[in-house]
Amino acid sequence: MAVADLQRIVAFRLSFARRQAAVVTEVPGGAVVLDEEYAASYEHNQLVIDGTPDPAALPALAESALGHLDHRQITVLDDSTGTDCAPVLTAAGYAHVSQLVMARYGSAAAPVSVPAAGPPAQSVAFAELRPALFNQLRRWMPQEEDAVVGQLADRRTARLRGAEQVRFLAVRDEHGTVGAWADFYCDAAQGIAQIEDVVTADTHVRRGYADTLLATALGCAPDSGLVFLLADPDDWPRTWYGRRGFKQIGRVHVFTRTQGT
Repeated sequence: MAVADLQRIVAFRLSFARRQAAVVTEVPGGAVVLDEEYAASYEHNQLVIDGTPDPAALPALAESALGHLDHRQITVLDDSTGTDCAPVLTAAGYAHVSQLVMARYGSAAAPVSVPAAGPPAQSVAFAELRPALFNQLRRWMPQEEDAVVGQLADRRTARLRGAEQVRFLAVRDEHGTVGAWADFYCDAAQGIAQIEDVVTADTHVRRGYADTLLATALGCAPDSGLVFLLADPDDWPRTWYGRRGFKQIGRVHVFTRTQGT
């Protein structure tokens, strides 16, 4: 895949962040995106960088833009820029993690096989997805207040503004309970799509639901279009995606700091 593909992905992600935001403020090298309805969501309240800002200016810029929140997050969409910013931001107390950008073309890689007798994945309304999503978030964050868990579930509705086509995909078990889900975002005119938050509930693992979700999402993508996702470089899903035709083409850097650190 060419550098141009990674540039297309950066443009798509910045556009998505801007479109789903309630308030957007342009700043040197990127944009501040805010949504006070989901103040607990780092995704919806952060500084997104796609250009080449002065790294030394970023801590003060983030403080000015995000000082009313309990967190500061700076997402740098370009790998080399993120690497350049890391020394300054870590010295300022920011934790630094990276995410792999993995991509494939819809019809260029081998198809993803799904369980022959398994249930299908279908597009669902957020109201149908919310109970399963809330319950899984509660399992991941047992000490968090219900109000915060609710925000982190409900923020998904803001994503409906992020792209020309946004779908919530879900697989139901034999009792009709949602057991796995994923987001699908697409700009068909640009021939690009993103698969995000592929999750199987702890109660429904090892049933092939993730393969069903992935195959369904790929089937929704434009023919021969560029399909991408983000993966943790230190977690097993990256190899799982690799076996299904996704290849690493880049890296995103995320810097976070909470109040008192």
